[in-house]
Amino acid sequence: MIAHNARFAGKSQGQSSDELFHSAAVFLADWLFSSITDRINPMDDFRWPVRVYYEDTDNGGVVYYANYLKFMERARTEWLREKGIEQDMLLEQHGVMFAVASAQVDYLKPGRFNQQLLVSVCPQQTRRASVVLEQKVCRVSENGGYGDVLCRGSIKIVCVDAVNLRPRPFPEIVRREILSDH
Repeated sequence: MIAHNARFAGKSQGQSSDELFHSAAVFLADWLFSSITDRINPMDDFRWPVRVYYEDTDNGGVVYYANYLKFMERARTEWLREKGIEQDMLLEQHGVMFAVASAQVDYLKPGRFNQQLLVSVCPQQTRRASVVLEQKVCRVSENGGYGDVLCRGSIKIVCVDAVNLRPRPFPEIVRREILSDH
């Protein structure tokens, strides 16, 4: 939390409203979930906190199955941001974007309205133009600890040319920041 606090306080001058909003959101999420994430081994996978809103559930108050994929997408985006990679800048500067080529998802337990969740991202297999990520959506237990795995997935992301949508090798910044971790 201290790192996010310093980053938020130090960057407020000269930031666009979107950048300031993102910094504030990261700071707030870090502050809200600091007691939870502090109990998780810092060497573990990247994790992003999510709260289940009413709009995420069916009429029984259970998370609608497709929304787990949305939670995973948000975590992947924040994982990239933490690495200094913005997808809109990749498109603008390198002419590439990421596409989900496949998703294998297992739904293990139900998530419910107003629960706090953690969504993880962990690279498993990398190639020149693709990466397979293991992702999990976990409940935060009532005592604030790391809880049950609700959903897990293996997501294959492919780097594609923005014009012809054909696979293209990852730009150097992606190889350096993402693929070197694996």
